[in-house]
Amino acid sequence: MFFNGWDNDKSEQQETESKGFFQRLKEGLNKTTKDFTGKLDSLLMGYGKIDDELFEELEELLIMADVGYDATMKAMDHLQKKVRDHRLEDASEVKVLLKDVLVQLLTVEEAGHQLNLDQNPTVILVVGVNGVGKTTTIGKLAAYCQKQGKRVMLAAGDTFRAGAIDQLEIWGQRSNAPVIRHQEGSDPAAVIYDAIHSAKAKDNQVLICDTAGRLHNKKNLMNELGKIFRILDREYPEARKEVLLVLDATTGQNAIQQAKTFGEVAPLTGIVLTKLDGTARGGIIIPIAQTLGVPVKFVGVGEQIDDLQPFDPEAFVSAMLDQ
Repeated sequence: MFFNGWDNDKSEQQETESKGFFQRLKEGLNKTTKDFTGKLDSLLMGYGKIDDELFEELEELLIMADVGYDATMKAMDHLQKKVRDHRLEDASEVKVLLKDVLVQLLTVEEAGHQLNLDQNPTVILVVGVNGVGKTTTIGKLAAYCQKQGKRVMLAAGDTFRAGAIDQLEIWGQRSNAPVIRHQEGSDPAAVIYDAIHSAKAKDNQVLICDTAGRLHNKKNLMNELGKIFRILDREYPEARKEVLLVLDATTGQNAIQQAKTFGEVAPLTGIVLTKLDGTARGGIIIPIAQTLGVPVKFVGVGEQIDDLQPFDPEAFVSAMLDQ
């Protein structure tokens, strides 16, 4: 009986945490929900029966929400097929089917959307241009990994941006994670090398590495990342590797171009989409996922250390559609 009670308490705690996560996600997507869902509901209420004109207006609404042309066309094809298959006539029933379509577009089956921390050690290499919230994301990732019971170390590999190293140290203090650093302007690969050996010596289970955010010269970026990957392969072959690309949702279509560029120079395993609370165009997440075929693993919906949310396609779309 004791164990059953403990299991029930644990289940209730998990359910409470899940509700808390969903509520923060809804609050973070408030601008997107008000803009997109408000217009969607008005559109559907204005039509009694489903017709071609409704689909045309819905298509325009998705494009305006930054879902993008290609993803919108794919979404509309899927939606119209579902409407035919279900033999729907009432416009009010379209919203439920639209949710299913958007979840499908956001789901990357092969890799999964969760950050896999089952294997020790794990190296998380974080890439992205300056200004997207990369260093802040690393601090929040450290806190997330520690909540999973992992010992975390940070590597200040962005040695070119003024203040990046000090900023990472502040986040290291907030998340109680040690930071390996060199002087500003030093070789990023040398920082990663030292961090690997320090993590080994101190038996840290997760090493999170910051990297330079220079994108104006793709060749330099490729060379820097290539050197870091070679050091990781040589010095830490036993480590499981994640390469997370951080993108700023408020930059809209620019984020897609950044995703394409980094996809060409790094073996990305996941995407972190930040600043969703600052934009009404949260739909940008759909063309990003579609363009790369790389799973979104986290979304940033606020400034607090626990506002980096593990990504779940169904929960995200439900929050976006205010369901």
